[in-house]
Amino acid sequence: MSESQATAPRPTAAGGDLEIKDAQLIFPAVWADLKERHGENLVFPREFIWLGGAPGAGKGTNTPFIAEARDITAPPIVISNLLTTPQAVAIKNAGQMVGDREVIGLLLEELLDPQYRDGVIVDGFPRTKVQVECLKLFYQAMIDSRPDAVVGPDDAAIGKPMFRIALLFVTEEVSVERQLKRGRTIREHNRQVRESGIGQLLEERVTDLDPDLCRKRYKAFKDTTFDALQSLRKIFHFHFIDAEGDLPEVQRNIVREFTYQSSLELSPGVFELIQNIPVATELARHARQDLVKRLEQYHAEHPAVFLKVMGLIESKMIPIVRAHAMSGHAQINFEEPLLDEPLAIRMMIDIFSERGFHATVDIHRIEIPERIDPDTWAIQCRTKKVYRIEVRYPPSEIRRGH
Repeated sequence: MSESQATAPRPTAAGGDLEIKDAQLIFPAVWADLKERHGENLVFPREFIWLGGAPGAGKGTNTPFIAEARDITAPPIVISNLLTTPQAVAIKNAGQMVGDREVIGLLLEELLDPQYRDGVIVDGFPRTKVQVECLKLFYQAMIDSRPDAVVGPDDAAIGKPMFRIALLFVTEEVSVERQLKRGRTIREHNRQVRESGIGQLLEERVTDLDPDLCRKRYKAFKDTTFDALQSLRKIFHFHFIDAEGDLPEVQRNIVREFTYQSSLELSPGVFELIQNIPVATELARHARQDLVKRLEQYHAEHPAVFLKVMGLIESKMIPIVRAHAMSGHAQINFEEPLLDEPLAIRMMIDIFSERGFHATVDIHRIEIPERIDPDTWAIQCRTKKVYRIEVRYPPSEIRRGH
């Protein structure tokens, strides 16, 4: 089978057998070419975001925001731009079709660029069932080619690659409306440029000016890209992002979808080791209920100590705290035998927390000379414990005039 025949469109068989067979022909050939040019140690990005979206869904607008949300600094790879590269032009000039095999070859070659090592957004791939199957084969090939030995913590080839499928979705009505609005905006911009001679002309897409063509573009998206991406839902992390609202709302949806989740991003071995450590947000969510429960237990189970701690706070600490209300930061140093009991310190911190203060306790031990042994001249000391307590709280809102 010739290369052009392998990438030509063909009827879909039941169950997508032809697409799977095409992918099984295309991907191994591309992978072998890469190894021949670059050797066995192919280092790809650690994180991939495969981004798709309906016409007018705002991929170009939201791609930088998605990159920031995932701390990706490399520029996105836009598949349509790959087709204008010198490599793609050379293929077309040689009379060959830039089909799935060529697109995948251009994409994987680009992904080897070190600038994408920490993460990359790929805009517009996969779009077809053949590309979906090749994506699955690419993921498996990356896993199979991982080095057995750990080279170092910064080696991007270590660990499973993270594949995220992100789909910005809008309905046909919203898509058509946005396409037509884009067409009107560009046409008006170009009119002003021609009249004033200032600025640069922008490309006017015929499809952005005709409602019927806008609908055809949306239908093509639903029939190809949408179905292709949906088929990956059960395999990779899938992010279905509602892109119909205004920009702030869409970006809130993006943040919610891409919030860090250790169970998704860590390897199973690492996650198993750390999963018993509570998540900070979960602790904060229940902190108030836990605080109330502890205070009630103190009063029920250790009433005498609880009353002594309350007396200490009211008589010796609150006057100092009041005196520092302007700054919202009080430092209290004293020797207090009551605080030699750890339970009393916990009670004190919890009581302050219940009233809206943040208290910390630091114990300083000072050796105080008491006597000298006349036989050995050794200095005998006693240990003096000084409790240094810091109490922080919102300062006064009073501002001095200038």
